[in-house]
Amino acid sequence: MSEQSLPDDARPEYTDTLPEYAERVLEVAERIPPGRVMTYGDVAEWLEEGGPRQVGRVMALYGGAVPWWRVVRADGVLLPGHELRALDHYRAEGTPLKQASRAAEGHVPRLDMKRARWDGGERAEGHI
Repeated sequence: MSEQSLPDDARPEYTDTLPEYAERVLEVAERIPPGRVMTYGDVAEWLEEGGPRQVGRVMALYGGAVPWWRVVRADGVLLPGHELRALDHYRAEGTPLKQASRAAEGHVPRLDMKRARWDGGERAEGHI
């Protein structure tokens, strides 16, 4: 039996709305300027809610519609499985990178967190 043939009250409910926390995380990701990054923990701290794992979960589930490459691990390692796509974005935006060591797998650079990290400096003007 297809969903279309089900009575209205028996159809599963679909929602296009995101959980409130996810919306807030994605709004922060959109605020990060090109060429800058925030860690998962930075985002949680800025929101004063959740932690790095919760932010990471939101980005994994819903982050494709925002500049996901700007929300990163604290150690500067590029997102596993998405390194090359992220690297293209970082190079286009001029995000500071550190050269890969010879021992680094695939010789993929890391983010230069001291120079690339953004502190959310506009917080006073537009806290979410």
